[in-house]
Amino acid sequence: MRVLDDLDELASLTGEELGTSEWLEIDQGRVNAFADATGDHQWIHVDVERAAAGPFGGTIAHGYLTLSLIPYLGSQVFYLETAGAKLNYGVNKVRFPSPLRVGSRIRSRVVLGEVTDVPAGRQLTFRHTVEIEGHDKPACVAETVVLLLE
Repeated sequence: MRVLDDLDELASLTGEELGTSEWLEIDQGRVNAFADATGDHQWIHVDVERAAAGPFGGTIAHGYLTLSLIPYLGSQVFYLETAGAKLNYGVNKVRFPSPLRVGSRIRSRVVLGEVTDVPAGRQLTFRHTVEIEGHDKPACVAETVVLLLE
C-alpha cells in the first residue's frame, strides 16, 4: 500500500498509477445483503434460478454495489496520511461498461487524477477502474473526489 503523506508531492503524482488492489470475489451473499440494504431485489440480482435463464446466464451484482466497494478496494492501494479530515466529496463520472457476474473476482486499478487547491484545503480526484478477472471490459470506471481539509 502506498502512503500519501506529503501534500506538496501530491501534485507531482498527477496521472500516476498508484497501484492495484487485491482480487475480491463477489458472492451471492454479498449481492443479497446489498439488495436487502437498498431494497433493490430485481430478479437479475437475487433470483439465481430465473437469472440462469436470463441474458447473463446467472445473477449479476448491482452496479451501485460495485461502486460502493471502491473505498474498500482503494484502501488496499493507498492511504492519505494527512493532518486534517478527509472527506468523500463526490463522484464526477461513473460508468458500468460490463455486467459483473456473481462468482467473479474484481480489483481496482487506481490513478491519481487532479490535485486542486480549494479554499478549504485540497481536492483530489482518483480514477478507479474496477477490473473483472479474465474480462477485457471493466465492471466500473469511476472518478471519485476527496476533499482534504487543512
